[in-house]
Amino acid sequence: MSGKAKYRPEFEAALRLFARASKVLTEQGYDPPILVGGAAVELYTTGAIATGDFDIATARQSMFEQALQDNGFIRPSGAGTSTRGWMHPSFRLGFEVVSATLLDGLADRERIVLIDFGDDGSAAVIAREDMIADRMGQYASGTAPEMLGQARMLYALHSDIDRAYLARRISEETIGDFTIEDLEGYPL
Repeated sequence: MSGKAKYRPEFEAALRLFARASKVLTEQGYDPPILVGGAAVELYTTGAIATGDFDIATARQSMFEQALQDNGFIRPSGAGTSTRGWMHPSFRLGFEVVSATLLDGLADRERIVLIDFGDDGSAAVIAREDMIADRMGQYASGTAPEMLGQARMLYALHSDIDRAYLARRISEETIGDFTIEDLEGYPL
C-alpha cells in the first residue's frame, strides 16, 4: 500500500489478513483470490467510500475459507448477523466469496493489481477499470442507483486508466446502455 495513502486501521488489518489467507492458496500453486466489490472501491478511493465487507472471487472457496479460519475468522450466526460469510473478531468487516470467476470471465486477469504485504503475502485486487465497469453494470440493472456515483468517483480519481479497455468493459457490463461518457464531469 502506498505510504501516502491513509486507510482506517481495521481496513488495513483486513487487507493484511486477506493477503495471509491468499498466500495459502498461491503457495499451493492456485490463482490468488481476488478482492472485488466495496473493499476494492474503498481501496481505490483511498477510503472516501467505506465498506462493511470484503467480497472475494475465487474458484477455491473451501480452501480459502479454511485459510480464513486458520487466521482466526469465524462464521457469525444468530440474530443481527450482517454477513453470510466470515468475520474476524478484531474488526467488523465481513468476508464472503461471491463468485468462482472474476466478473463471469469478462475481466482481463492480466490487469489484476497485486499489493505486496511482505511476509504476509500479496492481496490481489480487481483492476480499476473492471471495478468501474462492474459498478456501471450494477447501476444499469436498475437495482443499485448509488453505483453510478461510485463509478464516477473512481473514474474521476484515476486519470491514468486505460480508456479503451474501460469503454469496452462498460459496454459489456451494461449491454451497451451506457458509455464512458456517462462518467465524465463528476465533481470531486
